[in-house]
Amino acid sequence: MKRRLRGVAIGALLLLLAVELVLGWPALAGALRQLRTPHPGWLVLATGVELGAMNAYARMQRHLLRSAGVRASIVEHLKLAYAAHSLSATLPGGPAFSTRFNFQQMRRLGASPAVASWAIALSGILSACALAALTLASAVAAGGAAEWHHLAWLLGGAVALVLAVRHVSRHPAIFRPALALFNRLRRRPATDGRDRIPAFLAQLRAARLSAGHAVAAAGLALLNWTLDALCLWLCFRAVGERPAALTVVLLAFCAAMAAGTITIVPGGLGIIDSALILGLVAGGVGAAPAVAAVVLYRVISFGFIVALGWLSWLRLRTPARALESRGGVAEALG
Repeated sequence: MKRRLRGVAIGALLLLLAVELVLGWPALAGALRQLRTPHPGWLVLATGVELGAMNAYARMQRHLLRSAGVRASIVEHLKLAYAAHSLSATLPGGPAFSTRFNFQQMRRLGASPAVASWAIALSGILSACALAALTLASAVAAGGAAEWHHLAWLLGGAVALVLAVRHVSRHPAIFRPALALFNRLRRRPATDGRDRIPAFLAQLRAARLSAGHAVAAAGLALLNWTLDALCLWLCFRAVGERPAALTVVLLAFCAAMAAGTITIVPGGLGIIDSALILGLVAGGVGAAPAVAAVVLYRVISFGFIVALGWLSWLRLRTPARALESRGGVAEALG
């Protein structure tokens, strides 16, 4: 039954991707006609910069887990970053699948449930803060008004999360009222599950973000977004067009990424692309160069990176299937 359900799930996923391709093909084909033959050198450089952005994100998560005592090679973190990104970008409700996959793989790397949850939450906050900081910097550079309070709220949220983890780990009594209410809803004794709290808090106490790891993680989160935006800028060179002003590219990029976080369309298809093109045109870029650069950028950042991510997902799933198979054989022989 488990194999059948897995086959049905894979079939449904392939059908979904096929439908997305069929529905989006006319728009994609029209946009591709705007492209000239990309310049090989600039194309390779743009692709390398995008790979560097993914590398920065993987290293950010590595620093967070290392701060909690979890050691894993950068290769493992890279495979996890690519696979989780593809799940988030291509599946409806992808962030939920990506979060679950991240949690499972961090547990495989040796993180406790509390540390894995903490690392996932903090990486999301750091990424949001980095995008806000990049948006603020590009707005100031372009001579616009700086919305400092948005960045302050995000930074405050990151600091509050770290302080809350430390406070809760030292005061287990905080959980008792919530646990009693939860047990009342389940019609169970008020003390049910209380003995598990100390073990969970012991895990949570390991999630202490040192100053060095915090600075490194924040810098890598900012580098992730910066390199991603630089890839878009380099795409102008790759299609043989004069690059737009860097501030224009940054503002259009930040606006598009912010718009892409609130869409339920896989990969932000149509939303991110339109926001990028409109932002670039509003900044004085011609329509044809903007479309050509954005299409090439999306081919690299979405098509190429997602393809690598699914290969990473298959690679990460293979050991798990082999382990399940060996366990089943051992159980049968036993």
